[in-house]
Amino acid sequence: MAEIHFTDFNKLDLSRLPTPCFVVDEVAVERNLKKLSKLEQLSGAKVLHALKAFSMWQLAPLTRQYVSGTCSSGLQEAQLAEEFYGGQVHVFSVAYKEKELEQLLQFASHIVFNSCSQLMRYKDLCFTALKNRPELRFGLRINPMHSEAEVAIYDPCAPGSRLGVNRKTLDSYMEVAEFRQAFSLISGIHFHTLCEQNFMPLQRTLSVVESDFFDILTDMEWINFGGGHHITREDYQFDELVKCIQSFSEAHHLKVFVEPGEAVAIGTGVLCGEVLDVAENNPLQVILDVSATCHMPDTLEMPYRADISGAGVMGEKRYGYRLGGPTCLAGDVIGDYSFDRALEVGDRLVFEDMAHYTMVKTTTFNGTQLPSLAIWNSETDALKVVKSFGYEEFKSRLS
Repeated sequence: MAEIHFTDFNKLDLSRLPTPCFVVDEVAVERNLKKLSKLEQLSGAKVLHALKAFSMWQLAPLTRQYVSGTCSSGLQEAQLAEEFYGGQVHVFSVAYKEKELEQLLQFASHIVFNSCSQLMRYKDLCFTALKNRPELRFGLRINPMHSEAEVAIYDPCAPGSRLGVNRKTLDSYMEVAEFRQAFSLISGIHFHTLCEQNFMPLQRTLSVVESDFFDILTDMEWINFGGGHHITREDYQFDELVKCIQSFSEAHHLKVFVEPGEAVAIGTGVLCGEVLDVAENNPLQVILDVSATCHMPDTLEMPYRADISGAGVMGEKRYGYRLGGPTCLAGDVIGDYSFDRALEVGDRLVFEDMAHYTMVKTTTFNGTQLPSLAIWNSETDALKVVKSFGYEEFKSRLS
């Protein structure tokens, strides 16, 4: 199991919170950011915070003290980055709409294309933008066709993947003069093969990239190693990563970017929920105001079993329950857990490590209440609920 340093949320008086509620410890976020800043200092790489994993912009002033910028998956994330985070604004989108790209060309620092066809389609727009903003940089995402992700839904290099350009496709486009002209825009390449992993999968990926794209690297200024690096985990091979970045950069004369989003938020947050009902069935059913499908969909998509403070697996402790959400979806089941004492209506439960890939994925299916967002300081015990949601947020998403 990964060695993650968790904030002790047992020190937080849960009665001070509305429920459901995401709570993030700003002290823990800063701890992670300091380690990422150390990576920049020692390796020479530039660290970009991936907003797709953790977009709590209330903490943007803290984030921009430690890393060089952000990476976004499209226009709206990029606008958030520009408004609150500062630094470099990198954007990668699987496909750009023309009007969105026109806006991005006005403020983004790096724009990465996912396909040769999109690069060709928008080359004239890009050449024009480059005349007005010579500092603008363009990249192309490659697919090294080397799988490291352990869960199929999160494997960008799975057979038939829509993500990135493989070498065979790139070579076929290079035979076209119009594409070669478009490719002259490209100053960097981007790849992404990891998902919640340590250093060795990156090292294996780099061997493939160097072997299959060596001639392309020769003409580039920069390379983005993508995300999925659990750099702030306690057991992460940090020194090995530093040496790898240094040697790769020196060997190919490239500036290196890494974009760990999850690493900013590992071990920093929880989701607090309340028991609404204990229904007699086999097993006993506990209904919470926390929903798997609405509030933490990765528990169903990966799937994985969320950890609850003080709980065990079924049969480990005296009182066992199946926990589920309040929606009508039959599969809105969080899992089977056991506790030292019987659960009662009104009890609070704390789901651990719930800052990343949670609040960015919430939905209002069934009109389910979106969790409030709170920032806590584990050193001073200061607590601020920075956002609460209600009927207006639900209504505004419909018509």
